[in-house]
Amino acid sequence: MRFELYRDAGGEWRWRLRVQNGNVIADSAEGYARREDCEHGIALVRASADATVVDMTLKIA
Repeated sequence: MRFELYRDAGGEWRWRLRVQNGNVIADSAEGYARREDCEHGIALVRASADATVVDMTLKIA
């Protein structure tokens, strides 16, 4: 897997996470004015590897 950091057509910074077969499995969903803010978004996703999984189908609505 790799994170790709790039500028969109509007000049904003964005990231996407691409797996080995070339598919994008996650993206920033928003543009950032500053590269540093975009890099911080990548760091947050990396840190979320410890996040728990909650099966919402077991929750009462």
